[in-house]
Amino acid sequence: MIADRSQDYISPQDYLAGEEISPIKHEYIDGKIYAMAGANDAHVTISLNLGSLLRNHVRGTGCRVYMVDMKAFIETANIFYYPDVMVTCDERDRAFPNHKKYPCLIVEVLSQKTEAFDRGDKFADYQQLETLQEYVLISQKRQRVECFRRNAEGFWVLQTYNQGSEIHLASIDFHISIDALYEDVTFGDNEAGN
Repeated sequence: MIADRSQDYISPQDYLAGEEISPIKHEYIDGKIYAMAGANDAHVTISLNLGSLLRNHVRGTGCRVYMVDMKAFIETANIFYYPDVMVTCDERDRAFPNHKKYPCLIVEVLSQKTEAFDRGDKFADYQQLETLQEYVLISQKRQRVECFRRNAEGFWVLQTYNQGSEIHLASIDFHISIDALYEDVTFGDNEAGN
């Protein structure tokens, strides 16, 4: 027996139209939508710190930095995710006002509820983006950043940064101290929200 996909299936076009008017954000995975939870102080602060510094770094280069409200579309998997921070330097992305298909850098700030998904299925999905060069996971619990870089052979190599490190994002040749990334972040109750 074959399940009737049409009863529960939402088309990408209907999803995008719904997101334009929805008061809450949803991620889309092959016809199903999933509401997103709000974020806590540490999550928002880390994302804003990185996004602001990245924006200054890429100014005038043709690259664009997006935070929170811009979707990444993984066409081969029929998936739309909302990365915490995303950078695209590909001119083809200018044609898409509500999502991007060709990012070179995607960043997710980890939370207790999303960490396993961000490390597992979401990372596997993002790897299908041919233009993606780096996938970065940032901890809210302590100063720790994991940068997965695609090497020349197409394999993903992990570089970890801890307290006292200088982070290098090779995809856009960006350097930042880990202290600057975590500026104004208080560790402790960071897991109350997203």
